Amino acid sequence: MVKLNKIYTRTGDGGDTHLVGGSRTSKADLRVVAFGDVDETNSALGLAIGAITDSALKTALLRVQNDLFDLGADLANPGPDTADGPTALRLTTDQALWLETQIDHYNADLEPLRSFVLPGGEEASARLHLARAICRRAERKAVALAQGGPVNTHALVYLNRLSDFLFVAARWCNQQGAADVLWVPGGGR
Repeated sequence: MVKLNKIYTRTGDGGDTHLVGGSRTSKADLRVVAFGDVDETNSALGLAIGAITDSALKTALLRVQNDLFDLGADLANPGPDTADGPTALRLTTDQALWLETQIDHYNADLEPLRSFVLPGGEEASARLHLARAICRRAERKAVALAQGGPVNTHALVYLNRLSDFLFVAARWCNQQGAADVLWVPGGGR
């Protein structure tokens, strides 16, 4: 269990931080940037949850927030992507599969798209679209990290599914898609 009595430690004042396992790296290291983007996704998701009135969707998104903490710990582990043990917290196939069930559940209420959707509409929808865009950035950073070293492949799959779920949830919060703001190609000419 995590116990934090003192919030500041001064150990990062020089621009470096601890990773899982005790090694230190620059706060500008791609690994730190990747799990920082996951943290930003989680924060944006918390903001979105505040605007959502549906209790089932809130519960699902709260589970996602917990998974995102697991994902941050996973990305903070520079060990092999299959590393197990008492300190290894890795995402699993089941977490991405759960997201797929959520996508299917909420997408069942939506009409098929006729155009790309602009990020807007109802407040909850706009906030979910923001979280989705940040999630896509986190995914890009995690993919870049994986190109240079070990990253749990389940973490990459989870980020990809999560952005899909956030897109579907955003549409669902737009009156089951009825209030979607659709892109009109060339509409501003």
